Amino acid sequence: MKTIAINIKTDPKVKKQAQKLAEELGLSLSAVVTGLLKQFIRTKEFSVSTGYRATPALEEAIRQSEADFKAGNFAGPFETIAEMDRHLDSL
Repeated sequence: MKTIAINIKTDPKVKKQAQKLAEELGLSLSAVVTGLLKQFIRTKEFSVSTGYRATPALEEAIRQSEADFKAGNFAGPFETIAEMDRHLDSL
């Protein structure tokens, strides 16, 4: 297989951390980058995980919903959409 070098600019700390993780996984950094490029070509998608965390407002809404459910303060299940609509209209 022929190969070609790709030069990229990145933070030295990022490179060092990526190399360390790749080595821990038994891979070279080149293998990781090649794998990512192949996935990008195959899926025609690019995604970056940010380690998503819920906002405090969402966390509070979830806590409230769980408390309401445990207290039996909920409606449904509904047999039909019309039944659900009647319930929502009554609120």
